[in-house]
Amino acid sequence: MNESKDRLSVIIPTLNEGAVIERLLQSLQPLRRQGDEIILVDGGSDDDTREKALPLVDRLLATERGRAHQMNEGAKVASGDILWFIHADTRLPGNGADAVREALTLRDYCWGRFDVDIQGRHPLLRLVAGLMNRRSRWTGIATGDQGIFIRRHGFFQVGGFPDLPLMEDVAMSDRLRRLSRPCCLKLRLGTSGRRWERNGVLRTLLLMWGLRLAFWLRVDPRRLAASYRDCASPTPES
Repeated sequence: MNESKDRLSVIIPTLNEGAVIERLLQSLQPLRRQGDEIILVDGGSDDDTREKALPLVDRLLATERGRAHQMNEGAKVASGDILWFIHADTRLPGNGADAVREALTLRDYCWGRFDVDIQGRHPLLRLVAGLMNRRSRWTGIATGDQGIFIRRHGFFQVGGFPDLPLMEDVAMSDRLRRLSRPCCLKLRLGTSGRRWERNGVLRTLLLMWGLRLAFWLRVDPRRLAASYRDCASPTPES
């Protein structure tokens, strides 16, 4: 690894992601070979997620369930200069890691995210992804699907992800905006459209908008998480 480069710690929270985790981890192996680290934080999977991941990561942690908690635990053991949080069903562009490093060489930014491409057969998924990307640029709010990356010192300066059962990414974006605007990369991460296609694209979109509005109206996140749970449950890729 070039010593002048910032070291990345890629942190992946999982729960029953055996159907998709190997593909992501295989794509990250070139980063391991150049000295970056891969940390998988499992929240109690009862499938083969951990068995498949073990030979392909530098650290495998078993923690209590909860994405915010899992990501915070991963950050505690990470040694990289930049923390990059990725979902298990993410498909990375080949130059994604270089884009992260380059983005945070600019003094104006201590964090950022990618544009997202929701992958699936439904023709509306492309429109939904475009709306998500535009909204994120306007508001400075990022979602976990967009591969949030943060300077290590910035992550701990804001206290990490709020320990919420839902919308932890939105709340974290709000914290990070006190430090800087996000660097919004046009490079796209692929994310599975599995929950969108299973539950209906328009129905899922309306649910997400409703949950976001309720969150800003300070509805208890535990109630929102109960509404979201069925929609978010992982299923094998089609």
